[in-house]
Amino acid sequence: MEKFYSSSPRKIWKNKEELEKKLNIRLKVQGKQVEINGSTIEEYEAKMILEALDFGFKLKDALRLTDENVAFRKLPIKRFTRRKDLEEVRGRVIGTYGKTKHAVEEVSGCAIVVHESQVGIIGPAENIEEATTALINLIKGSKQANVYRFLEKMNTSKKEKPVFKKKTKEEYREEEQSELEEDEDADNE
Repeated sequence: MEKFYSSSPRKIWKNKEELEKKLNIRLKVQGKQVEINGSTIEEYEAKMILEALDFGFKLKDALRLTDENVAFRKLPIKRFTRRKDLEEVRGRVIGTYGKTKHAVEEVSGCAIVVHESQVGIIGPAENIEEATTALINLIKGSKQANVYRFLEKMNTSKKEKPVFKKKTKEEYREEEQSELEEDEDADNE
């Protein structure tokens, strides 16, 4: 049995049935304390998901953590800036009408939530590093345009560029011949 203390147990209570069904666990909510009953692995997974829900993520984003290739990371804003006015720093991360946050989410494929003095990220493990670097740069004071450029550069370097090689007539004939032979073998069986 694993115990978890939630700052917003209402969100957990509201999604209790769905969480129990999808995670194969039992939840008992008493005040701010949540008890998780299940196997050790299921309890650990459920605790991560409950922490993400408690942080402010939507249920569907938190449930992505059931995939072993998806990670959850919290960035403490105070660790990367000396500014006393954290509201201004949060504003830089979010951007005008949420434009910056949305752009980082789109390019990195991660879900981002800004919560008081922390930023939470849920996403594929290979993309979470890029999103983390971009967000740290924003917190430190980099221009949004530079962060967008960094993300686009990282995104394009990941994509493999297809190599198109012209085939000769002989190569086309060999491909057709091998396909015909495979079809004949399948028909004979």
